[in-house]
Amino acid sequence: MLTYFVVAPILMAVFFYLFSFAKVTRIIVITAQIALLGAACYLFFITQEADVITNVGNYEGFLGITLGADSLTSVFILLTAFLFLVITIYSFHENNDRLFWFLLFLWQGLLIGVFLTRDLFNVFVLKEVATVVVAVLIMYERDNRSMYDGIIYLMVNIVVMQFYLFGIGYMYKITGVLDMDAAMYRVSVMDRALFFLPYALIMTFVALKCALLPLFSWLPKAHGTPGAPFSVSAILSGLHIKSGLYLFLRFQEIFEGIAITEFFLVIGILTAIVGVIMALAQTDVKLILAYSTIAQIGLIMTGLNIFEPYYSYTGSLYHIINHAMAKSALFLSAGMIIKTYGGVRDITKIRGVLRQNPLVGIATILAMLGMIGTPLFGGSISKYFMMTNVNWLLTSVIVFINFGTILVFMKYSQMLFGHFKFEGDVPKPDGCQQASTFALGVLCLGLGVFGEQVIGFLFGTSVSVSMAGYFEKIIIFVGSLIAGYLVYRFFVKGNGVLLAHIRRIDLGFRGICISMGVFFAMVLLAVGVLL
Repeated sequence: MLTYFVVAPILMAVFFYLFSFAKVTRIIVITAQIALLGAACYLFFITQEADVITNVGNYEGFLGITLGADSLTSVFILLTAFLFLVITIYSFHENNDRLFWFLLFLWQGLLIGVFLTRDLFNVFVLKEVATVVVAVLIMYERDNRSMYDGIIYLMVNIVVMQFYLFGIGYMYKITGVLDMDAAMYRVSVMDRALFFLPYALIMTFVALKCALLPLFSWLPKAHGTPGAPFSVSAILSGLHIKSGLYLFLRFQEIFEGIAITEFFLVIGILTAIVGVIMALAQTDVKLILAYSTIAQIGLIMTGLNIFEPYYSYTGSLYHIINHAMAKSALFLSAGMIIKTYGGVRDITKIRGVLRQNPLVGIATILAMLGMIGTPLFGGSISKYFMMTNVNWLLTSVIVFINFGTILVFMKYSQMLFGHFKFEGDVPKPDGCQQASTFALGVLCLGLGVFGEQVIGFLFGTSVSVSMAGYFEKIIIFVGSLIAGYLVYRFFVKGNGVLLAHIRRIDLGFRGICISMGVFFAMVLLAVGVLL
């Protein structure tokens, strides 16, 4: 039953909370995570044949709580199970606090619940509880900065959940149902003008969860806060924000008749460009990675809304997987780097990572190569398909966004080389952390070399890479790399004052709330104009 996918991680959380100090407990939990990954694989194969539906409480029709898994849902559950297994191995020796492990596995159950639920109100409940769990993890170290970031994250999400609650309340008033499939049917047969307001309310909630422009200011606070463990930041950027993309896909299906893809195409492009600019302006390792996540989410949103439903859509889905692996590897490796360098987070002060810890340095390089779309890496394949059968203008936009990504990681890569004078003993690298991070880095390469096969396996889509087309993309990439080096060396590095001004751009709680209202008005206006 699908219920077990939600309940099992929660039972693991309780088990770890009660028996947290014995080493055997962690081995048992890792074994349980492997079993959950196996169950996710089994569910994946089942959903290739037919959707799986569970009515909790044996209520028939739309009266009870329905859990459903189709081929897309099973991919997200598979990704969740895999990344939490990696994080469990990474954190094996890192943290002995039973509260941390309790919250971590509770978070896993809630995310799986979001992917499985077919009830609009349950999305609200699961997301609310997950917000509290994530806020506590952000404030884990209880220092002033982390407390501030955690409170902002909590308050912002409480406010935006009211948009969602009013949206589904209005939906229920019009349709009389909260089940997603029933709501989809009612929307398709009723006057679409009735749904303009609930669509705008719900999509404001979804846009903030995806960190789209102008609703992204909470993300660097949450993902880049100093006090949160790096394993938490890895899950936030690698997986948690993908639940927003998943909900975007689901709600676009429900509101298919009024879904404004043109609007979200433009918003995706702008989000990616602003994310790149803000990432270039940062000097904090975590903040560079956090703003880079915003840029990649904007790129994925662009691909999902391009008017080429086959290759671009598939490439965007595949980029969700590639980004999850690469960004998780980068955050985890950053955690080990910062620990080795005595807590230094300023990228201008960290040098010689590759010399000091070759395995972590190689994992970082592999993840960066995946992020910038280097040939034979996963990002290259996903971006190749995003640009397939797309007009020259949108192709140029994607190339430009990738050019910005190259600039960001040229800046990030400077800490790998050079020399650093250590004072005192250097912490010994943890074997579990090195192995899990290096495995993710190697996956970034494997997802490129076997890209066609993986796409066919995960999404059931038959795609093929044209050698001529891929060679053309290689030439574009090499040109972007050369141009990126010149721009970074002669423009970006020489404009520290300008970047410092950009770095200070930040919206507080009030500004984020105002941006919610602005975005809501923009969606409502766009629906009225475009439809």
